[in-house]
Amino acid sequence: MREIEVRRITEVVERLCIEANEHLPEDVKCALRDCRVQEDGEIARGVLDNIIENFEIADREQVPVCQDTGMACVFLEIGQEVHLTGGTLTEAVDEGVRRGYEKGYLRKSVVMDPVRRGNTGDNTPAVLYTEIVPGEHVTITVGPKGFGSENMSALRMFKPSAGLQGIKDFILETVEAAGPNPCPPMVVGVGIGGTFDKAALLAKKALMRPLDSSHPDPFYADLEREMLQKINELGIGPQGFGGRTTALGVNIETMPTHIAGMPCAVNISCHVTRHKTEVI
Repeated sequence: MREIEVRRITEVVERLCIEANEHLPEDVKCALRDCRVQEDGEIARGVLDNIIENFEIADREQVPVCQDTGMACVFLEIGQEVHLTGGTLTEAVDEGVRRGYEKGYLRKSVVMDPVRRGNTGDNTPAVLYTEIVPGEHVTITVGPKGFGSENMSALRMFKPSAGLQGIKDFILETVEAAGPNPCPPMVVGVGIGGTFDKAALLAKKALMRPLDSSHPDPFYADLEREMLQKINELGIGPQGFGGRTTALGVNIETMPTHIAGMPCAVNISCHVTRHKTEVI
């Protein structure tokens, strides 16, 4: 049994909140640069030039890539041989978010009540997901999620009779309805299977996966490529001005489900698809 003090989790979450907001993942940067090469429209090329210049300035000046510094989604994979000591895990994570958003001068966008509103003042609480895994380490991923794109996401409870075509149509319908609102080129996370809530979580976790990776099942890897092609054929383009690049990638995550259902969630992210991971 390995003991880890929760203050270490606080320290890592604090740092990852800042780093994730200031530095795009390398796979996202590469995808944006590759799309710039492929664009042949003057407006689309100009928009992508501005996007690339923006993340380069953020890297250099250590400032947020986007003014919407998101709601902090924190994923913890906790080894079953780990014993956390020195405090409460949830409080430790929230303290890390609190410190990170203060220290990094990041916009605080969380309200106390979904209906009556009222800002919490420190961007807490985090949206926290925990998973018990083998081993004696804790893997911490912070993914700040902006709501221009989050608001364009959707979930549908299909009957199995809808088949694969139903899922394909739903993904395309969701992206087309989103249009320019999620600041394309977007990243599309898709969750298929599980239950109502699990499908949404799978879609969120799909956004944490590198864009240069594929689903391990060739069937779903092919579906990812097909949907990316069809989404880009919609012609929405960078920031909605038209072009070849509406999405940078489509990532699909799946799990078994009930015989009577086929849940499918589409979680859309903007080109500022931020996530940062550290293992302690």
